[in-house]
Formats: sequence, structure tokens, C-alpha cells
Amino acid sequence: MRRGEEFASAIRKGRRAGRPTLVAHFSDRGDPRDPPLVGFVVSKAVGGAVVRNQVKRRLRHLMRDRLHTLPRGSLLVVRANPQAASARSEHLAAELDVALDRLIGRRASGRRSDRPVATDGQA
Repeated sequence: MRRGEEFASAIRKGRRAGRPTLVAHFSDRGDPRDPPLVGFVVSKAVGGAVVRNQVKRRLRHLMRDRLHTLPRGSLLVVRANPQAASARSEHLAAELDVALDRLIGRRASGRRSDRPVATDGQA
């Protein structure tokens, strides 16, 4: 994602899922022929230029493996919080997964993973 209108559309019109290290904004553009677009926002609050670029590269790398889970025609903006600068990659990956699960419901059952599933018909 490179155009300001796309960033603004995802942030203003989309849904948001916040985590301590990042905030994800998701919007469905509606045209299923278009590939999903992902953009990153890393402000000066995260750190200097070197730190910001490192965080952006780490997030880009993590999203590369998750891009196939996004619906076609969607917009996703990942905004890094200051805690992202010192977070381990495994922690960033886990937080990104939680945010994406909340936004697009990647789990087929729609249940939270920490809640037991009743198999005998009782709730």
C-alpha cells in the first residue's frame, strides 16, 4: 500500500484491533479481483530512523507469511506502538496473529482458543 487514500480508508472506515505492540486496521474494499494491500505506519515515537526501519522490516517479514490469509480486495494497516522496538520477533508474530484473528476471524469455529469446546452437547 502506498497511497494516502488507501491508508486513510483503512484507518477511518475499517475495524481496529489493538495490542500492546501494534494496532491493526482492516477494511474490505469490496472488489474481490484486487489483491489484498498491506501498509505499515511506524512513527518517531517508536525510535530513530534505524529503529523504525528495523521494526518496519520485521513487520513486513511477518506479514509476508500471513498475506494469504487476507481476503482479496482488503486493506490492512499495521501501526507499530513504541513497545514494538524492543519486542522479540516471536512476540510481534503472536500479537499480529491475535490482531488478525480478531479482525478477519481466521479461525473456522469463531471460538477463542483459550475457551474449552464442549463435545458432549453441554455448554
